[in-house]
Amino acid sequence: MNCSEAARRLAGYLDGAIPLKDHAIVREHLDSCRECRDLLESYRRLSVSVAKVERVAPPADLAMRIRVQAAHSVSPWAGVRRSWSRAFLGFQDIFDRLAVPATGGILTALVVFVLIVQNVLIGVPMGAVANDLPLNLVQPARLESLAPFPVPGVVATEGHPDSGVLVLQATLNAQGEVVSYDILSGPNDAAVKHQIDQVLLFSRFRPEISFGRPTGGGQVLLSFSEVRVHG
Repeated sequence: MNCSEAARRLAGYLDGAIPLKDHAIVREHLDSCRECRDLLESYRRLSVSVAKVERVAPPADLAMRIRVQAAHSVSPWAGVRRSWSRAFLGFQDIFDRLAVPATGGILTALVVFVLIVQNVLIGVPMGAVANDLPLNLVQPARLESLAPFPVPGVVATEGHPDSGVLVLQATLNAQGEVVSYDILSGPNDAAVKHQIDQVLLFSRFRPEISFGRPTGGGQVLLSFSEVRVHG
């Protein structure tokens, strides 16, 4: 075995990760080669130094920052594709529900079509008859519980009651997690965004429901009124 072949096996020799046959051959070569012994000793020192390096814990808000950054880097055509996909699925559901038995007659199919179009395209359920419930085939996303963290903002000034309001719009995925948000009004600095990330991370949302299935793309409007800056 020459020095080049031995050098390729030194790391495995040190860790015990090479076969016993190769281990014996490398050992024999090391007995007669000072350069390879020096190289092996440098590997040993490097291994000791690496073992002493302390692990650094990731920031607590790393997951939220990654999701927000990923949401901001999405292709501008992603929204168009998502809207087209949702519209296609909606019409597919409409046509599936129009396939009623022939014995139901044309009148039954027409009533089903009117109810589905009214709920899907208009988005407002028809007025309910007494002791009856609307279909609510499409239910918007909503906030279930807000994390009890303070949100820094601006103080409302006299004569301007809206100056102390922070309003943001959050977009959810099908699991009810916030994938992105936009600040519609109020402060928009790094401290505010950091605290908003914490609040949204620990808040609980219900995703948009379409024909009984959770879907992504639902939006929730959040308003924080007359919040103050501390520190």
